[in-house]
Amino acid sequence: METSPDTWRRCSACKNPILFGAMHWVCNVSTCNRPRTGLVFCTVSCWETHVPVMNHRESWAVEKKAPTREAWLREQQQASGGSPIRLKPAAPVPAPSRTPGVMTSMPAPRAATPPPRARAAEEGDDDVLVVASKLKAYVRARSEMNTSDGVLGPLSDWLRGLADEAIRNARRDGRKTVLDRDIPRRTRS
Repeated sequence: METSPDTWRRCSACKNPILFGAMHWVCNVSTCNRPRTGLVFCTVSCWETHVPVMNHRESWAVEKKAPTREAWLREQQQASGGSPIRLKPAAPVPAPSRTPGVMTSMPAPRAATPPPRARAAEEGDDDVLVVASKLKAYVRARSEMNTSDGVLGPLSDWLRGLADEAIRNARRDGRKTVLDRDIPRRTRS
């Protein structure tokens, strides 16, 4: 992605430009401020979008000021061992609107993700879907029998079939959430 001569960095959440010398926000959590991570946000609301994703227990946004263009170029030159850094001119990017609810540009499109069933097929349908220790403890408590590891594969296949049927039931009802009522009821034997 090319950078405008006035752009220091882009917001880690909305990808709007952060200009040289402009105010921005960073997360107080050290893992968000490492050189490789280096998250920066154009607004506090953009910072708030990353908090649930990063699963921070206690965090806050710290207001900072972007460096000037000259200071940034000096810093980059020192980091690269003295070779000069040149920015490529790009088409000007309009400053983001600070009016709530008004977007000046469309967010970047996300890469298409395959549907969940296609991803499962790619990853392999042989993943175990049950907690082996819990199953073995249940069988031992109910019957004082041991459970072979060979049981886990067929049981996982059976669970996949139930889940697929529950997905079909939810789609038939026009929902995007599988509910307990979508799972087929078993008959007692």
